[in-house]
Amino acid sequence: MTAGNTRRSAARAPRMAAAGAIAVAGALLLTACGDQTEGAKDTGGKEAAGSKAPLFDKLPKEIQDAGVVKVGSDIAYPPVEFKKDGKTVGIDPDLADALGKELGVEFQFNNGTFDTLLTGMRSGRYDIAMSAMTDTKDRQEGIDPESGKKVGEGVDFVDYFTAGVSIYTKKGEGKDIKTWDDLCGKKIVLQRGTVSEDLAKDESEECVKDGKKKISMEAFDQDTEAQTRLRAGGADAGSSDFPVAAYAVKTSGGGKDFELVGDQVEAAPYGIAVSKKNTELRDAIKAALEAVIDSGEYQKILDKWGVADGAIDKVTVNGGS
Repeated sequence: MTAGNTRRSAARAPRMAAAGAIAVAGALLLTACGDQTEGAKDTGGKEAAGSKAPLFDKLPKEIQDAGVVKVGSDIAYPPVEFKKDGKTVGIDPDLADALGKELGVEFQFNNGTFDTLLTGMRSGRYDIAMSAMTDTKDRQEGIDPESGKKVGEGVDFVDYFTAGVSIYTKKGEGKDIKTWDDLCGKKIVLQRGTVSEDLAKDESEECVKDGKKKISMEAFDQDTEAQTRLRAGGADAGSSDFPVAAYAVKTSGGGKDFELVGDQVEAAPYGIAVSKKNTELRDAIKAALEAVIDSGEYQKILDKWGVADGAIDKVTVNGGS
């Protein structure tokens, strides 16, 4: 299954998107987003231990003192981040652990619904948001994608992965759906606040312009809820970032529930969101990610989760469009 830029309209990019030819077969030996904040842990003595890490001095003093980077994440988005045996696992947690070793601090994941993560970061609940979040100009500038109006302070992104949006259906029911055009007059389920939702709205408008029926949409707080709705026959199709959709296809019902249809579209970068006021933390994370890539640990993590084709070659800040 290869990525394709086949959109009719110049729509926005996905919550997460894995560009390139990430094959479904053998591509996802994966196993993750929720709503209760995990309790803070005792960080006594961590500053002294952390100060020996190679990039500790790049961190803001308050992070050095705390010994912790508080991460806002929707921990129900497998394989990016999810719960397994009571632990937070996935691509993002593994990368965060690697960043923590370079910086000498713990990256502590706190569960929240996806569309509240940036608000939580701005309020100080989180230091960063890391949750398969697509780096877009709208998010950089604090623009509401529907109204086009500025609704809040924008954020900076340290980009760490690339992915695209996919459509999936119940097994054996995808023969009439190959592209977004085929969803005109049909119902789709997806996660609220994601690029899949933005894309569905844009494509629905195109359907109406072409004299067809609009796309009916049902949005949920979590992607897993959308999958449950589709599994029960409550929609014609679902949409999410390719790695997530492919993981659901591979694992749900032992691979008997869903199938991917068509190509993934809208390849775009995932970014770690940081307040524009906290450039010191942003630059420290960028330096740590560069070190993780140079050491080879980055490649090992992506290989572990079967998403190596989404790897980046160079760390950029605000590379989304």
